Amino acid sequence: MQSSQIQNILDSESGTSSPSVRFSKTCLKNVFSVILLFIYLLLMAVAVFLVYQTITDFREKLKHPVMSVSYKEVPLYDAPGIALYPGKAQLLSCKHHYYDHIPPLINPGQPGEIECTTQRINYTDPFTNQTMKHALIVQGPRDVKKRELVFLQFHLNETDQDFSAINYLLFSSFQEFLNSPDKGEFMKDCESSYSSWKFSGGFRTWVKMSLVKTKEDGSETVEFKQETSVVNYIDQRHKPASDQLFFVVFEWKDPFIQKVQDIVTANPWNMIALLCGIFLALFKAADFAKLSVKWMIKIRKRHLKRRSQAMNHIS
Repeated sequence: MQSSQIQNILDSESGTSSPSVRFSKTCLKNVFSVILLFIYLLLMAVAVFLVYQTITDFREKLKHPVMSVSYKEVPLYDAPGIALYPGKAQLLSCKHHYYDHIPPLINPGQPGEIECTTQRINYTDPFTNQTMKHALIVQGPRDVKKRELVFLQFHLNETDQDFSAINYLLFSSFQEFLNSPDKGEFMKDCESSYSSWKFSGGFRTWVKMSLVKTKEDGSETVEFKQETSVVNYIDQRHKPASDQLFFVVFEWKDPFIQKVQDIVTANPWNMIALLCGIFLALFKAADFAKLSVKWMIKIRKRHLKRRSQAMNHIS
């Protein structure tokens, strides 16, 4: 009976050494868990910052879309309208030529053939609403593959200005002008929307056009770009000093229509996928932190229980 009691005391004494070892291991585990918890909090802060940054970038990209430029090749253009404001100048001839071949003028300064589709229109100036404007509308070239061009010749007998020039503007569709119920209002809108240019007397002005279509906020606008070259005309006629000739050629530059439109680079699906990944990582980390805290509490309770048992046994 005494030997069994002595053995129990020895076992209890040997057991008092093992809790200290277990306590050191538990302490290390608790420190490791606390470190993991801080790492989780750090990752959570980084994830929240990424979510904020992603949403901010998405909103900025929505506010500032990128301009995308593309080119569409066409065999035929819709014939543009050429609105000329000759003033006192007289249209002598108008012809369509192909492959950039313009034959020599037989009787320059004399009335010739007018083979173009033309129409004269009078309307009030859209900016003053008082001045009456007189425009000569000419159908422009269509066949870009055959390099179709329109060659016009004007004659001005006299002028009271030091510099003589004829104003003109280009609009996108001559057919729309013909189909318009109010051609005066149509021309007023064109003059308000399109830029105007000039070509001078005593020169041959070669105008190469290109078309730009811009789509923005659901509406599409059309404008022309020009490359103009001017060549001096050697006039060998016997004429009075006040007599002037005007020559102008209209041709398409290339068969490509330039299309410009706004593109929002922010893809909502990419942002949603990124946010889902971030939130999934957060939930996983939160689950891990929850398990770590439960494990720490369990280890703490077990340690307190063993400590109380050892104290009761010693007492």
